[in-house]
Amino acid sequence: MRSAAIAIGLFMALAGSAAATEEFPSAAGPLAVTTVAEGLEHPWGLAFLPDGRMLVTERPGRLRVVDAAGQVSPPLAGVPEVYARGQGGLLDVAVDPDFAASGYVYLSYAEPGGAGGSTAVARARLAGDRLEDLQVIFRQVPKLDSGHHFGSRLVFLGDGTLIVTLGDRNMRDYISDMTSHVGKLVRINRDGSVPADNPFVGRQGYAPELYSLGHRNVQGAALNPATGEFWTVEHGARGGDEINIPRPGRNYGWPVISYGREYSGFKIGEGTEKPGLEQPVHYWDPSIAPSGMEFYTGDSFPAWRGNVFVGALKGQMLVRLTLDGDRVVGEERLLEALDERIRDVAQGPDGALYMLTDDDDGRILRVAPAR
Repeated sequence: MRSAAIAIGLFMALAGSAAATEEFPSAAGPLAVTTVAEGLEHPWGLAFLPDGRMLVTERPGRLRVVDAAGQVSPPLAGVPEVYARGQGGLLDVAVDPDFAASGYVYLSYAEPGGAGGSTAVARARLAGDRLEDLQVIFRQVPKLDSGHHFGSRLVFLGDGTLIVTLGDRNMRDYISDMTSHVGKLVRINRDGSVPADNPFVGRQGYAPELYSLGHRNVQGAALNPATGEFWTVEHGARGGDEINIPRPGRNYGWPVISYGREYSGFKIGEGTEKPGLEQPVHYWDPSIAPSGMEFYTGDSFPAWRGNVFVGALKGQMLVRLTLDGDRVVGEERLLEALDERIRDVAQGPDGALYMLTDDDDGRILRVAPAR
C-alpha cells in the first residue's frame, strides 16, 4: 500500500508540473513526457525500491536516491571505486528480490586493476545515506586495458539467481577462451557462488559461471513475464544490433556471424549464419545502439501490455516492439523529436515508463498518456 501511495503521489506531483512536460505522438495517443529529475552526469542504471523511490547510478561513480517529488539525494557513501574510462564507470543497479528482509542492492561497475579494468558486481545493504557491508561477488577476468564494451545489466531470474551481461571489451580473441568471461553472460547466486546447474559446471577448461557466449556488448536485458525467459539486446558494430533469448550453453555468434559490418565497412566473420550458432530474434541494420530493455505489464497503456521497450543511444528514441510468441512482428519508434540518447528504461510502480537520458546533464523522464 505504501508503494502505491507514493507512486500516486509522484504522478500527481509530476502531472501538476506543466512547465516540465512535453507531448509527443504515438499509436496509442499523445504521450506526456515529464522531467522527474535533472542534473545527473551520464546516468546509467535505474531501479525502483519497494517504497517507490528510485536508485540511479551516474557513470563517474555516484549512486543517488530520487524520491517521489524528484528530489535527488547527495551521492551515497560506500560505493566502490570505479574505472571511469571510456564506457566504463558505475553502471547498473538492481534491488534484491528479498529486499525487505535483506536490504541488499547490487551494483555492476568497471573495476580498476592490473593494466586496466573489468566488469565487477558488488552487493551491499542500503542503510540511509550509505551502503554498508559491501562485498564484491563477481569479477570479470581478465582485466584489460580497454575502455570499451563492459556490458553490465543485472537481471534476477525466476529462481533467484543473477545474470550479469558482459561485453567483449573490443578484444575479440578472448571470446573463444572459455576460462575468460569476455563476450559472455554469467549466472551466479546472490552471494556470488556458482549454481550447480550452470551449463559448464564440471567441464575442464570452462569457467563455471558461464551461461552463454558469443556476445558483443549486451546493454539491455529483461525477463519476459509471459514465459519467464530472459531476453537481451546488444550492440552490433556498423549495424547488426540484436535481440536474443540466451539459453544455457549456447553460442550467439559474435564475432563469427553478424548482420552488421566493421566500422571500416568490411565484412565481419563468416557471414550471417553458421551451423551451431544461434540466430537473433530480431536485429537492426542500420544500428540504433540499443541500451535498456523492459517488458510492459502496467495499466497506463493497456494496448501495450506484453510489448518490449528498448532505449536507443545513437537512434535517440524509445522503440516499442510487438510480439507474437518469441517473434518480433511490429516496431514503433517513439520520442524521436526528444533528441536525447536513451540509456535505460524501466516500468514504474504507477504503470508509467521511466527513462534515463545519457548526457552530461542527464535526466529522469516519465512517459505516460497525456491527460
